[in-house]
Amino acid sequence: MVGRADDGGAGDMTEGAAETDEAAAEARLAELALLIAEADRAYHQADAPVMADADYDALKRENAALEARFPHLKREDSPSEQVGAAPAEGFAKVSHSQRMMSLANAFDETDVTDFVAGIRRYLGLSDDAALAFTAEPKIDGLSLSLRYEGGRLVTAATRGDGAVGENVTANARTIADIPQEIPGAPDVLEVRGEVYMSHADFEALNRRQAEAGGKTFANPRNAAAGSLRQLDAEITRSRPLRFFAYGWGEVSEALADGQMAALDRLGTYGFAINPETRRCASVGEMLARYAEIEQARATLGYDIDGVVYKVDDLALQARLGFRSTTPRWAIAHKFPAELAWTRLLSIDIQVGRTGALSPVARLQPVTVGGVVVSNATLHNEDYIAGRDARGNPIRGGKDIRVGDWVQVYRAGDVIPKVADVDLTQRPGGAEPYVFPTSCPECGSDAVREEGDSVRRCTGGLICPAQAVEKLKHFVSRAAFDIDGLGARQVEAFHADGWVKEPADIFELKEKYGSGLQQLKNREGWGEKSAQNLFDAIDERRRIPLGRVIFALGIRHVGEVAAADLARHFGSWDAFISTVDRAALEPAAKAADAKARKATLAESPAWSEITAIDGIGDAVALALTTTLEQPAERASIDRLIDHLEIEPPPARATEGSPVAGKTVVFTGTLEKMTRAEAKARAEGLGAKVSGSVSAKTDLLVAGPGAGSKAKKAEELGIETIDEDAWLALIGDG
Repeated sequence: MVGRADDGGAGDMTEGAAETDEAAAEARLAELALLIAEADRAYHQADAPVMADADYDALKRENAALEARFPHLKREDSPSEQVGAAPAEGFAKVSHSQRMMSLANAFDETDVTDFVAGIRRYLGLSDDAALAFTAEPKIDGLSLSLRYEGGRLVTAATRGDGAVGENVTANARTIADIPQEIPGAPDVLEVRGEVYMSHADFEALNRRQAEAGGKTFANPRNAAAGSLRQLDAEITRSRPLRFFAYGWGEVSEALADGQMAALDRLGTYGFAINPETRRCASVGEMLARYAEIEQARATLGYDIDGVVYKVDDLALQARLGFRSTTPRWAIAHKFPAELAWTRLLSIDIQVGRTGALSPVARLQPVTVGGVVVSNATLHNEDYIAGRDARGNPIRGGKDIRVGDWVQVYRAGDVIPKVADVDLTQRPGGAEPYVFPTSCPECGSDAVREEGDSVRRCTGGLICPAQAVEKLKHFVSRAAFDIDGLGARQVEAFHADGWVKEPADIFELKEKYGSGLQQLKNREGWGEKSAQNLFDAIDERRRIPLGRVIFALGIRHVGEVAAADLARHFGSWDAFISTVDRAALEPAAKAADAKARKATLAESPAWSEITAIDGIGDAVALALTTTLEQPAERASIDRLIDHLEIEPPPARATEGSPVAGKTVVFTGTLEKMTRAEAKARAEGLGAKVSGSVSAKTDLLVAGPGAGSKAKKAEELGIETIDEDAWLALIGDG
């Protein structure tokens, strides 16, 4: 992978080399966050993936490896904290009563062995203690949650971003595999599973579509997703969709004691349960089942991309609990990628919202794993040149040139990457690719900062590509979310000069709404839709601070970082005045991380920002740099004049007895492992520290507590035992 950290030789690194390495890691984490977020939106919202599954998995693994090596550089919008993408426009939203999680991935036998060993450590189980798992095919389809109340189907919702999905109830009722009523079911039952399309049904659908002159689909997953998300349920009814149940969300009573038994019970309710699911008593049996399913993959009649392992004992699942986005008790063992060779016809440069110049390979169309692909990612200029972000050779140092015979790599159903080059078939006269140093959209200089693997346009607001992408971000679901003003409308309004910056949105009615004439006479608009848009814009004049900060599209500032900043400052005035003061301080002017850290003692405002839990130098520098650009700041100030900004809502954990407190655990815990205790405390809003200091609020001391207990006594810090801790948090 591009920019993949090399752990070898770390002990021999000089201080300067370590800092350079850290700067490169910080830049790469920022790039990964952007790439993965864009891939999530394309896959989950638009059913139009832009990245191969294996490419996506590799980016997530690279991100995790960098975060493990540099934990202090973990971003608040880290891909490891995200699930899916926000619901698409066109459907009502449904809040899941229990979050729909994603799965961590395993790519080889070592990953699976480590997964099982990690569970044993977490639960305090010996190597010879019984620990069973289920193994089932990982269906390549669209996740769906079905809610039954009193045995009747009341809601069907897609995964969305894990917390909020799309209401597709009418469409789900047309799928024969989904029961409408379940006699004898618990009063509340949420069944979760995967909507898919068989290979035979997919081929027949594409034949019918082609004969009727309609759209054909690239693969069964896209066909299934597109069919389920039709605004007209009758179209969904005409599509041959199927459903496998694999789990559950909220239930008013337990289905069984084990995963396998619970699936069997769902089968008695009329749900299709994958017949390839087995119970495995050891790692060896799990891996053997993986090999059997992989060998049978081509004969199953539907697409799968791996095998999912789950702890069978539901009581152990409950103890293991969840990370921020994935369960600890399950993992997806992915299949290897697919490869093909073709000709590279050209290299195009696309400009993103943050000005990043992204190279895209245009390929002679080639079929890879049954899908025709004609585009591929080339990552960045280093990747094209045959080196990683640290200058080390990749692909044996072979560069990529227009006209080359290239190997493309994919796993799943989407655009691949160029993985290798066959130099024996390189045409004579093929020239090394010269990456542009000016923006292809606006002509501004495209610069590459030290430690950054991406070249970026400096045009800012004058760059049409950035302006349009920033406006799309501004109206996105997690930002201003203005009904009737989506990406398509933003593009049209920008092209006609109606909306050049966010403030223009709030002046639309004043400028173009007189008598509704100008807007209602535009193609696709009428008097009612125009008035609805103006009303929706007016509703967003009052908006929470966190949404405003996120909507500005500042590099490194994702939803989580924006929310943290909003909670800390409480108001726009407090936020912007602190950023203004920080921009004048030495840390903001320092050229690199080392220099900034050296000046922090002299920088009160900078220190205030970076002291916020989860906010570091990268975010502080992005805030000060962006908000002090004259044109950018003037644009933001014009926007703020139109808004009434609300303070952030109270944390959901504010009723918790330990919310906001710093807790330290020491000694031996007898009723739960240290990992369980830490996860439980953090889930209640506490910060868990490994050392006692004046900032510690509570010490939980078990038998064998030593120096930490003594230090807590010296500092007058409250100390309780494990039983008192469990009583305090309501687990006693």
